[in-house]
Amino acid sequence: MPELPDVELYCARLRALYGGHVLEGVRLGSPFLLRSVSPPLSEVAGKRVLGFSRLGKRIVWELEGDLFMVLHLMIAGRLHEKKPGTKVPAKVGMAAFDFAHKSLMLTEANTQKRASLHVVRGADAVADFDPGGLEVLEIGRDAFAVALTAKNHTLKRALTDPRIFSGIGNAYSDEILWEARLSPVTWTTRLSEDEITRLYETTKAALVRWSERLAAEVGEGFPEKVTAFRPEMAMHGKYGQPCPRCGDKVQRIRYASNETNYCATCQTDGKLLADRGLSRLLGKDWPKTLEELEAKKRGSA
Repeated sequence: MPELPDVELYCARLRALYGGHVLEGVRLGSPFLLRSVSPPLSEVAGKRVLGFSRLGKRIVWELEGDLFMVLHLMIAGRLHEKKPGTKVPAKVGMAAFDFAHKSLMLTEANTQKRASLHVVRGADAVADFDPGGLEVLEIGRDAFAVALTAKNHTLKRALTDPRIFSGIGNAYSDEILWEARLSPVTWTTRLSEDEITRLYETTKAALVRWSERLAAEVGEGFPEKVTAFRPEMAMHGKYGQPCPRCGDKVQRIRYASNETNYCATCQTDGKLLADRGLSRLLGKDWPKTLEELEAKKRGSA
């Protein structure tokens, strides 16, 4: 799912390339995308785009006439620049936002169509989509600490909860926790003051660094290759690969359709965190350390 650095990049390039232009219309490729009925989608046709902004992980289009479109890309939604009037592709095509100079195509490479578009009137209606999480780049350390420790959650849960912090998801939370040398399952209320400070500073630094890196890659173009799995990442999507810091293999915790990646040596004092998919099978035989895991692998070879 596109997270803060990716969505900020989308908004920046949309402002540069489409701000001030007239939206000629929206062609729906899937009936599952539009989740609102009033105002009708047809009302945005012919309206000038006044701006784009990020709301959590959503992209908000501001149009003339106090109209707004709130677009949530979810996991697999992506935007692409196409020639004007390009046909909305079958299966993955969700919508085309038509301008005189380009058609902005929304695709979703997922059988579960989860991307959503709402058309609303007025800023108050847009605010209803805000889950309430704080913008880490706009708050101080103390506000961060209060939000982090208000309820007892694991660090992974706290960082990715949109009601606590805005725009952070599975990918960047893996990177942040690795950089901060903190376990994803540490309880927030058990953190020391120094650990909270380290997490705050690391979170801000990581989000700024990735935002700048992605912007530099795209330059004056359009972000066509938005992905949660980047070769420069240290942890996310790197299960079984060597940790860039210590060289030990990256571990994982799998739950539902998500996966958390971490380095046991750097983040959990060498302790393995039970992978739910495997621990059900292994029960009490689940290894507690990297050494035990390697020994089991050698024994089964």
